[in-house]
Amino acid sequence: MHSLMIFVTKPSIAFTTPPDFSTSSLSNPLFPSGGPTNSTLSTPPPLPSPPSLLRHRFPFPHLLVPTITTRNGVVHLLGTGRCRKVLCPVPRVVGLEEPPVVPDFLRELEAVGWVPIRVDAYETRWLGPACAKGVVERSDEGLLDAMVFASSGEVEGLLKSLKELGWEWEMMMRRWPNLVVVTHGPVAAAGAASLGVNVNVVSERFDSFQGTVDAVKTKLRGLDSTCM
Repeated sequence: MHSLMIFVTKPSIAFTTPPDFSTSSLSNPLFPSGGPTNSTLSTPPPLPSPPSLLRHRFPFPHLLVPTITTRNGVVHLLGTGRCRKVLCPVPRVVGLEEPPVVPDFLRELEAVGWVPIRVDAYETRWLGPACAKGVVERSDEGLLDAMVFASSGEVEGLLKSLKELGWEWEMMMRRWPNLVVVTHGPVAAAGAASLGVNVNVVSERFDSFQGTVDAVKTKLRGLDSTCM
């Protein structure tokens, strides 16, 4: 999953996948026109959790949530970097193509004067054909109503697994023509579209996956009503 956040201290740290803490929005701008001057945090995380986990190690006075939850929104909040360094712990992708979110994010930081230092903090790894085994088995067992993706990496992993098992996405859509495809946010939706997977529903709530669950329920209820 690639949501976007910035944690600015001395030194600055930028995450593309947030650690566990919750956020709240600020009604007033944090930074003056010259950019950030104090310890700050900017994040649109997918899952809320106690902020004390980071506050204990990295005290910071401000918490920012971009209005538009994209890398552009985060970079805009940071302002001009003025050649300051920003540490970027990011996932190392193994067995899949790296989604464009991270490299694009680093380039956009550079474009506004930051010096991003990339560090592979953890691995996102393809688990092999078994990823799609349950989907293929359902072809003989019955209906598949919906499929939810939290990132474009999940989409690519599924497509790669299907291919290993002799399937393709087009075969799935022929088998389940009414399948509802859902993504957790527009970044995942754009990634899915680039891989040839059309998305029916895009969750508009990013504070938790409950927004995605609600979007699926609403869509399926609408389909049920048309069949009555």
